[in-house]
Amino acid sequence: MTALEIGGEALPQERQLVTEIPGPKSRELEARRKSAVATGVGSSLPAYVVAAGGAILKDVDGNQLIDLGSGIAVTTAGNSNARVVENAKAQIEAFTHTCFMVNPYESYVEVAEALNRLTPGDHEKRTVLLNSGAEAVENAVKIARAHTGRDAVVVFDHAYHGRTNLTMAMTAKAAPYKAGFGPFAGEVYRAPMSYPFRDNDAAGTKISGEDAAKRVITMIEKQIGSEYVAAIVIEPIQGEGGFIVPAEGFLPTLVEYAREKGIVFVADEVQAGFARTGKMFASEWEGIVPDLITTAKGIAGGLPLSAVTGRAEIMDSVGPGRLGGTYGGNPTACAAALGAIAAYEEDGLADRAGHIGEIIVDRLTKLQSKYPEVGDIRGRGAMIAAEFVEHDSIEPNADLVKKIADYCAKNGVLVLTTGTFSNILRFLPPLTISDELLHDAFDVIEAGLAELLPA
Repeated sequence: MTALEIGGEALPQERQLVTEIPGPKSRELEARRKSAVATGVGSSLPAYVVAAGGAILKDVDGNQLIDLGSGIAVTTAGNSNARVVENAKAQIEAFTHTCFMVNPYESYVEVAEALNRLTPGDHEKRTVLLNSGAEAVENAVKIARAHTGRDAVVVFDHAYHGRTNLTMAMTAKAAPYKAGFGPFAGEVYRAPMSYPFRDNDAAGTKISGEDAAKRVITMIEKQIGSEYVAAIVIEPIQGEGGFIVPAEGFLPTLVEYAREKGIVFVADEVQAGFARTGKMFASEWEGIVPDLITTAKGIAGGLPLSAVTGRAEIMDSVGPGRLGGTYGGNPTACAAALGAIAAYEEDGLADRAGHIGEIIVDRLTKLQSKYPEVGDIRGRGAMIAAEFVEHDSIEPNADLVKKIADYCAKNGVLVLTTGTFSNILRFLPPLTISDELLHDAFDVIEAGLAELLPA
């Protein structure tokens, strides 16, 4: 057992159940919430947190939960990472805000320099800092349109890009993200994603990545016209869509096509970036070099920050004053980001992600051999999903996934569900989680399946 220092108080890295979950104090807070917070804001688990460190969440009732979600891939470097906390504290004591567009400061420049260095490709790059993943994606589209003089944007089945009007249009799943919020921004076109688990079963034969990409290219040429396409925007590993890893060759073929046609290729690495997949960016797995790359979530260890980084000639095609925002590149968030980036680079977290992934895949594979309801296991590094299906079919089994997540919550393990069909458990533990704690979490998952699917 290890402990992390949080506000001078040691938080043991172990699961502890003091009350039922949610406990009485959490239930009291939940009652207050109902009269104060808009009902449209949901929570996966209403256990109100008072402290967090590493891979442990401590709630108001004294329970300690194992965190397999990292605030949806945000606390990738561990909750309250010491480097992040130290940097953020020092910055708050110096100053909290000036607005970079009014009075600039060095930390913004340092973060931009780090992103220019770390993102794929050795070409000259520029970066703009923003607040959220959706804002980054929206700005990437703006930049691509300004650079190309074109309007159309190609996105994919199962995609998630955000909750603004434009990014809702780019997102595939209707409920809960889009239903009732239209009309949406125009000139957004949806192409078929490479989804090996479902593609291959439906076709009765294996569909290669190149063939899946040709479906996209045909759709673009016949339904839009490549000369009208400003950008192809894709998550190299889809997040909310279900951690879908496209077949090998799919992404490189699309990148090559985009280059030939003068289309800006945008990699949305908001969820997959920053060591999460075992490499600094998921694009690196097949060696693709995006023209623009969007980042957020794990970039600043829990503080709100996002970025668009890309080829200098594309980024600089947007003139002065046309990009930015009041809080974009907030100084405290920038300081935190420099701490998080140091953790990724100096603490071996990408390698740690690979090790975590090996443990998760091994545990899931053993469960799959016993329970055919575990239809598919996929992902990279510490970004792994299990897709659950009905017995002896590939029909989505969302009901089982909900029951597993509820069982885990009651037993002190936070897991997140996802997917177009809501039938997927996704595993996004902090990269600082210990092997012991990870196995404890999967012991709970295994016990839940044994209870829900008795032999």
